[in-house]
Amino acid sequence: MNLKSWIEKYSFGVCQYLSASLGVTATRVRLYFIYASFATFGSTIIVYLFLSFWLSIRKYIREYGQVIHL
Repeated sequence: MNLKSWIEKYSFGVCQYLSASLGVTATRVRLYFIYASFATFGSTIIVYLFLSFWLSIRKYIREYGQVIHL
């Protein structure tokens, strides 16, 4: 397994979600995250982690919310 496929498999899906929402490729969104991280001294990593947490909570609510009847 090469590095690119490993990153895409184990990433949180934030770039995929944003690329689908914005209508651009996921590679371009990843590059923008990297460029913004260099420009802002890594503060976009906090945004990325927050978005990954939000997406996982959203996925959990959609999967288990129907069973619990929230």
